Amino acid sequence: MRWNFKQVTADDVKILPAYFKLRPNRTCDSVFLDSFLWKDYYHVEYCVCDGKAVEWKMQVNGEHFAAIPLCRAEDLEFYFFDTKKYFNEVLGIRLKIYLADENAVELLDLDPAEFAVEEQPDAADYLYDGEALRTLAGKKYHKKKNHVNAFMREYEGRYEYRTLNCSNRNDMWKFLDRWRTMKGAHVEGTLDPEVEGIHSILNQCQDLGVRMGGVYVDGQMEAFSMGSYNEAEDMAIIHIEKANPDIRGMYAFINQQFLIHEFPHVSLVNREDDVGLPGLRKAKQSYHPVGFARKFQIREL
Repeated sequence: MRWNFKQVTADDVKILPAYFKLRPNRTCDSVFLDSFLWKDYYHVEYCVCDGKAVEWKMQVNGEHFAAIPLCRAEDLEFYFFDTKKYFNEVLGIRLKIYLADENAVELLDLDPAEFAVEEQPDAADYLYDGEALRTLAGKKYHKKKNHVNAFMREYEGRYEYRTLNCSNRNDMWKFLDRWRTMKGAHVEGTLDPEVEGIHSILNQCQDLGVRMGGVYVDGQMEAFSMGSYNEAEDMAIIHIEKANPDIRGMYAFINQQFLIHEFPHVSLVNREDDVGLPGLRKAKQSYHPVGFARKFQIREL
């Protein structure tokens, strides 16, 4: 059979990154780490086709869907319809794709009589100027700079930023447990799967090319962040950022310091979407995005 799907594993970091680079993409889905982070929650599987493309299938709550194939722009139409063929002939269902990037939608230019293409506004990734987030210079970042300075004054001599690696995983696990307890019962639906995904990364982090940093206060971790680098777009993608909300300025501090230390020269920063949550939307807008990576749902009629 043409399609030989397999589950995503850490070993696939040797195979998949080359395919992510075949076409421009500024979404957070443009790097391997995002697929790995959510591999268990979405039951992510992939198939390498003809050595030229990667096709996807996922499943959650009994619903099968796909992502846009990874391939060159000139091959996208063929592998899109090849994915459709798999869904139609093997799974016996109509194709549905979530989180299609804007460039793919434009390239495919699908017939509206065959496919419904709808923007997913809550899934749009926030894009920022890298230097602006590192320096927090200027009037529009005055409040952020004040939060950072307030943290540094209050905890002077007691805090430390550290670049993290696998040897720090126990610190991150302990902090995650504390942070999850702080969040309580009323949380967004994917929070626990995200925590599980973080544990998967920490178990395999030496293999994944993940960049990590944390802030310690009095020797105890109080914030950490995880990111990866999209070389084609010169873009840092901030997949994870967790901080003690009871420490004023901690989120602003880890946000800035992580970029300064782990991504000192990137021109663009993707801080992912706000999943439609008003509080998260307000926080992301407060950093003054320079644009958005729009995403779309494609549904076969």
